Amino acid sequence: MTAPHRTQIFVATRFFGAASLCASIDAGEFGDHRRILLVADNTAVPEAAPSITDAAGFDALRPRFHEVVSYNDLIRPNHPRHWQPRNSDLHMLRRLFRYDLALEGEVELVVESVQVPPARALMPLFPGASVTVYADGLMSYGPTRDTLPLETVTAVERVLHPDLVPGLSPLLLSEYGIPARAEDGHRFRAVMAEVAEHAGVRPEPAGESTALVLGQYLSTLGFLTPEEEAELAVRMVRACARAGYRRIAFKAHPASGDGAHPALVAAAESSGARLEFVEGSLPIEAYYEVSRPDLVVSCFSTALSTASRFYGIPVATMGTDLALERLAPYENSNRMPATIADVTMPRLLDSGEIAPPAIAEDRYREELLPLVRAVGYCMQAAAYPHLREEAAAYLRDYDGDLLRHFKRKRIAALGLTAPGVRPSAQPREASVPRRLARRARSLLRARPS
Repeated sequence: MTAPHRTQIFVATRFFGAASLCASIDAGEFGDHRRILLVADNTAVPEAAPSITDAAGFDALRPRFHEVVSYNDLIRPNHPRHWQPRNSDLHMLRRLFRYDLALEGEVELVVESVQVPPARALMPLFPGASVTVYADGLMSYGPTRDTLPLETVTAVERVLHPDLVPGLSPLLLSEYGIPARAEDGHRFRAVMAEVAEHAGVRPEPAGESTALVLGQYLSTLGFLTPEEEAELAVRMVRACARAGYRRIAFKAHPASGDGAHPALVAAAESSGARLEFVEGSLPIEAYYEVSRPDLVVSCFSTALSTASRFYGIPVATMGTDLALERLAPYENSNRMPATIADVTMPRLLDSGEIAPPAIAEDRYREELLPLVRAVGYCMQAAAYPHLREEAAAYLRDYDGDLLRHFKRKRIAALGLTAPGVRPSAQPREASVPRRLARRARSLLRARPS
């Protein structure tokens, strides 16, 4: 790699995100410039948690970057999740960051989200830097959560995202006219194959069918209690056993604890199955590359989508109905991933039977796209006024389980109608800041260079 006078700073908080960035680099999305991977540990107590740079397999990612730098070390003793530079300190901090990172010339930022730190903290430190947002999960198909400052919107040039749902484009940042680019899974799989090789992941013995249950951190997000989340995992294990799987693997989410492990072991043993735990901090996709399970089960984890879309592994959901019921407020960013998983993936029943998805892939354009756009509008109506008529028509003729994906009070408050729902308020207009930001982007594009 050469190191011309343009530096690209890639910000990653998770191993999965760093691997996604490497796939984009390999696909030629970022050209040949000096690259710095800035690793931010957002855990509650970073000092007590191992860095992703220490994880087995991370050495497979290092060659794509000139340097790998700890963001935590740069801003210590501040926490990456909360630190935001004060305006009065910006001039000094800009010089410090350029000195610490040996920056010359132009800077390009590649960040996970411009709405929260560390991206929100870094962007003021590099005024004039172009910004790429990379979205590595199903949340990108949902709406932008907050109104963004004008200087942020005009800096973002594109959204990169994995093609997890064929034919579906992200709503994220689309209200500002920011283009999105989908990437297929071939490069991502190649990166994960390297990670698995470096980490020494071994294939499972042949001849025994395996179901893999993926835990999430739903109680940490606040819409399930720890007891309810543990019971959901137990239900998944029992249902897999009833489906005929004698070997069941369980991988907990890195953000969750292992308090449910004894109950899971007991549930498997009482059902005549053997339970094993997938340990380590590697993304589960590294195991998909080497040890392909026969079924992957979770609530609405993005790893269900990667299993099905990139690896062709059968998947099933359980508990999406409960998640959709409990998610609050309605605009909670997890609503779109839960909605997509709920309607596009098979459902594992307590009996062990697997019900087909509500929407088949060949009906995505006719059925999934209108649902996603209607949910997105109801989540952030002020940002997407152009979707109002489409959402109104969809809800007016809705013949499904209305309360599963929508809330009657939300529909009524938006001045919309649906079976059994009457409007109770006038619709809200698009927020002035978002309209101005979109107009500013249009003017900047039209300006002669």
